[in-house]
Amino acid sequence: MIHHIKGKLIEKNPTYVVIESNGLGYLIHISLSTYSKIAEENDLKLFTHLSIKEDAHTLFGFYDKTEREVFRLLISVSGVGPSTARTMLSSMTSEEIQKAIMSEDVASIQMVKGIGGKTAQRVIIDLKDKIAKSYSLDAITPTLNNTLKEETLSALEVLGFARKQAEKLIDKLTQENPDIKVESLIKLALKNL
Repeated sequence: MIHHIKGKLIEKNPTYVVIESNGLGYLIHISLSTYSKIAEENDLKLFTHLSIKEDAHTLFGFYDKTEREVFRLLISVSGVGPSTARTMLSSMTSEEIQKAIMSEDVASIQMVKGIGGKTAQRVIIDLKDKIAKSYSLDAITPTLNNTLKEETLSALEVLGFARKQAEKLIDKLTQENPDIKVESLIKLALKNL
């Protein structure tokens, strides 16, 4: 298991980063929460989780251990895979997820793409005791321009949304919120798609 990776930040995107460590470049999938916390710095340390499937080895990165632990709890629930867990962590902070589970807020969890009513209830039933016992509840973006739109569209496409549908919504949201940041725009789009 790879616990963490520390190295030079080569590329930063709302859905992934590339970190070079000892001559190797690691493609690490991240949530919007992690994206928003990463400064444009040379040295970056991300806590990681390696997801191994029959056809792929995928590395997920988290800015802090709490987010990684919430991710691991989420993927332990039947019906919630790594992509869905990352989408949840992009739509809500780890603190919001923990609060929603503790308060049995099915509606908030169900608002995440890929989570239906039964899965939301299963997340609450499976994780409420674990979160209560183990875990405490504990703006970096470009200006509005084509880069904002492209980064947002890229992130939404990676999360499984159709580009044409997302593009119309992003245009509408950017007109309504002219000073919006990438992470906020993606979160708003996730709630409206």
